[in-house]
Amino acid sequence: MRKLLLTSLALLTFSVSFAQTIDDLKTEQATKKDSIAAIQGRVDALQGQIDAFPGWKINAFGTIGANLSKFNNWYSQGTPDNSAGNIGVTINAIANLDREKFFWRNSANVNLQWVKLDDKNNPEDEEGFGNTTDVFTINSLYGYKLNKNFAISALGEYRSSIANNFNDPGYLDLGIGATWTPIPDMVVVIHPLNYNFVFADNDAAYESSLGAKIVVDYTKQLGAVNFKTNFSTFQSYKSGDLSNWTWTNSFGYTLWKGIGVGFEFGLRNNNQETLANALAALPAVTPTPTFDNTDNSLQSFYLFGLNYAF
Repeated sequence: MRKLLLTSLALLTFSVSFAQTIDDLKTEQATKKDSIAAIQGRVDALQGQIDAFPGWKINAFGTIGANLSKFNNWYSQGTPDNSAGNIGVTINAIANLDREKFFWRNSANVNLQWVKLDDKNNPEDEEGFGNTTDVFTINSLYGYKLNKNFAISALGEYRSSIANNFNDPGYLDLGIGATWTPIPDMVVVIHPLNYNFVFADNDAAYESSLGAKIVVDYTKQLGAVNFKTNFSTFQSYKSGDLSNWTWTNSFGYTLWKGIGVGFEFGLRNNNQETLANALAALPAVTPTPTFDNTDNSLQSFYLFGLNYAF
């Protein structure tokens, strides 16, 4: 009986000591977390002062996504012997200058993707990678400040592809108007006088025109997070069929030494590109495609993969 009592007392003492040790460790951990939060708060405050300081601010981040596979004698699928791959790359670059009387904002976006499906049993099958997504956009906005939030501005924006069919089509917007900056990271451009130059070999689908240009851009860097969303639209005064809009979104989260995960997706609506695609379709479509009898489908893309912040 005495041995049983001593054993029970020892176990109780160990349990109490263990519980006290765990509680002490949790208390110490909570204190250190509070210290980390306080340090991070001071770091964020300093970053805010750096971001608000006038001068050039340059930033770039991008995403690389890849998916490669190979099958041999995999008879449960229609193509038992094949190698396939999907590779995508996006780059977002920003260079902004902010002065007391004016600002100059520049940005570029590149999105390229290649897809491969090589059927080993089909000698006529193409073995290489084919380009599937090809987006290239560069713009430059200059503004003379009337006050803290409004400026008279001029914008130049060029959009095309670079891997295939460069400048066919290509779009160059040149216009003047006003720019509103409600918060430091957001820019709203409204240019009622804008000419949309369209460069293309197919004159039946593409036409330049005068119209209004509206751009909304929000770019933010919060510690390890990079985020950018851009909406750009041209509204033609001549015809709604000559109008277009593009909305792109980029997100990057840095995990270690500039490397992290990234996601990008985009939407586009362009009647002229839809008509050009219908006219190029083989075999020939009857009746001949026009703006009136061609459905204007919404265009989209997305990419998920590794991210690198410069």
